Amino acid sequence: MRAGVLKEKPLWYDIYKAFPPLKEPVFRRPRLRYGKAKADIQDIFYREDQIRAKFFSTYGSGHKAIDLFNPNFKSTCQRFVEKYTELQSLGETDEEKLFVETGKALLAEGVILRRVREAKTVNVRLQSSSEGNDPLEEDGQKQRVQVKQEPETASSPP
Repeated sequence: MRAGVLKEKPLWYDIYKAFPPLKEPVFRRPRLRYGKAKADIQDIFYREDQIRAKFFSTYGSGHKAIDLFNPNFKSTCQRFVEKYTELQSLGETDEEKLFVETGKALLAEGVILRRVREAKTVNVRLQSSSEGNDPLEEDGQKQRVQVKQEPETASSPP
C-alpha cells in the first residue's frame, strides 16, 4: 500500500491489525533428504493379484480389447480369476493343477487362451526339425525350386 501497488486496503488488513498473531508466521524451506526415503504406506497385494500376474506371464495380455462402452464386459483375465476362485472353492489346493484346470474350463466355455512361452518353444522345435536331414523336407524344397523355375522358363519367349 505504501509503494502504491495496492490502491485499496484488503478486507483482512483491519482484522490483522486488530488481532495480530501471537507468533510471527515464518516460511522455511524443508530440508533436502538424501538417500531413499522409506515408504510409510505398505504395498497391498491380494491373492487375485498373484493369479493375474501368473496369467499375464503365461498367456500375455491377450488379443481381445476391453470394451469400455459395455459396463458388463469382463476381460479374459477377469474371467480366468473368477473361474480360478470358483474351482479353488470346490476344494482344489495344488496351484499348478488348479491353473491348468482353469484354462481347460475356460476352453470348454469357448475362451481360447494362447500361451506366450509355448509359441517360442514351438518355433525352436520347428527350426531344429528343419535343421535335420528329413527326406520329406528335401523333396519339398526341390519341388519349390522346380515350381519357381518353371514359370521363369514359361514366361520367356523361345
